[in-house]
Amino acid sequence: MSESKAKKLILPILAAVLCLFIFALIVVSPGAEDQPTTITISAAASLTEAFTDIAREFEAVHPGTKVELNLAGSGTLRTQIESGAPVNIFASASESDMNLLSRKGLIEESSRKDFAANTLVIVVPEKIGSEIPKTLEDLTAGNIEKIAIGNPETAPIGKYTKQALQTAGVWDEVESKIIFADTVKQVLTYVETGEADAGFVYETDAENGKEKLYEIAFTVPVSEPISYPVAVIKDSKNKEEAQEFVDFVTGARGQEILAEYGFKEP
Repeated sequence: MSESKAKKLILPILAAVLCLFIFALIVVSPGAEDQPTTITISAAASLTEAFTDIAREFEAVHPGTKVELNLAGSGTLRTQIESGAPVNIFASASESDMNLLSRKGLIEESSRKDFAANTLVIVVPEKIGSEIPKTLEDLTAGNIEKIAIGNPETAPIGKYTKQALQTAGVWDEVESKIIFADTVKQVLTYVETGEADAGFVYETDAENGKEKLYEIAFTVPVSEPISYPVAVIKDSKNKEEAQEFVDFVTGARGQEILAEYGFKEP
C-alpha cells in the first residue's frame, strides 16, 4: 500500500477516535450547568443564628444554590458593598444603612422588603447582684463602671443606644464609661466575661446567648423602630437565585425561623 493511501485510511480513524474521546469527556465530566450557583448574603451580626438556619433550609429546597454568609455590623457591610464587594444580598439591622445604598442606586428597589423587627435591652452580669439598673439614669451610678455598646459608626445597635442615652439626657454622664464593640455579639461577650457591667444588645441576642452568665435588666425605649430590611444588590450576579432567597426569608418558613429566634414581624 502506498504511503498516501495509508495516510488517507489513518486520518479518518484518528478523527473517529478523537470524537469518541471528546464525547466521553462530555458524558463523564459534569458540565458547568451541574455546578451549584453561589450567592453571598451580607447580613447583620444579630441575624447570625437565624440566617444560618434559613440558609440551610433554603439550600435543601434549592439544591442548585449554595449560600455563603458574610456577617458583620450593618455599617461595615454597607461600606463593603459601596466598595464593590461581590455581594448578592444585603440584610441590614437598620433602615438608614439600606437607605444610603438606595440613594446611591446600589440596590434593586423592587426587591427591598422589611422582614423582621427587634427590641433594645440592657443586660448585666449576674455578679452585679441586687444593684441591677432599672432605668437609663441608673447607669450613672458608681457600681456601673463600664458599659459596652456597639460602635455607632458601624453597628446599628450602637446608633440606637446612643440615641436612647441622648434622649434620656445621660450620654454626657456615661460617655467616659463606654466600651465600643464592633458588633452586638461582641457587646454580649463583654458582659458574659465580666469585662462590662452593662451592655446594650438586641432582645434576640440576649435570648439566644449564654443566659446563665447574665440577665436582662430592662427594655430600652427607642426613638425609631428597629426594623430589618433586605434587598438584592443591583450589580450582583445570579439575581434570580438571590430573589429566591429574599422570597424565602420573607415567606412563611423564613418568618417561622425568625420567630423561633425571637424576631418580631416587621
